[in-house]
Amino acid sequence: MRLMMLLTLTIAVLILTSCSEVLMISSLGGVAVSQSPAIKAYNGVDALTIGKTKRSLKQHAYDKIIDTK
Repeated sequence: MRLMMLLTLTIAVLILTSCSEVLMISSLGGVAVSQSPAIKAYNGVDALTIGKTKRSLKQHAYDKIIDTK
């Protein structure tokens, strides 16, 4: 039940933010594969970040590290 609700919300967010099909497929695969709540939360936040900024959380962290050098 909880997985279905999370999946529905993820699909709705992806459709409403006009994300690309690749992002939709990759984020849905991540939600379906992961079992840990922490991983599910990270994947959800990462999908929202990619939808808004076109860069993943890892890319943001990498850019921040490179900029400080």
